[in-house]
Amino acid sequence: MRLKSFNLTLGSQIFKACADESRLRILYLIFENGEMCISDIEKILDFSQAKTSRHLIYLKNAGILTQRRYNHWVFYQLKDEVEDIINQVFQFLKKDNQLQKDLQVYQTLFSNRELALNKIQVQQWLKQKTTQ
Repeated sequence: MRLKSFNLTLGSQIFKACADESRLRILYLIFENGEMCISDIEKILDFSQAKTSRHLIYLKNAGILTQRRYNHWVFYQLKDEVEDIINQVFQFLKKDNQLQKDLQVYQTLFSNRELALNKIQVQQWLKQKTTQ
């Protein structure tokens, strides 16, 4: 569902949320990657769990983020209604050096995770082969 009309109340909440550099960094990661879990955000931005949680709660209460739970994990994503305006904000900011560094750290961590998953799968496959 897209935002059909933009009102002053929602606009002020979004702009207040975007007034903080840490929240913008979190939002950019989520915007670029679709959804993120809190532990990944902590590692990428080198924030404490408390700082990350505080900013995520602020963004959620501002009506920008939604969350879904999977077992013990909580994944945050942009609400569809605000995606267009957040996209417009990042059209101006996406070339910022800090935001680009954050994205590079994410991509490195993600590729390392993929390598680790492949290694685990190969080990499990080898283990199955030896037990047969």
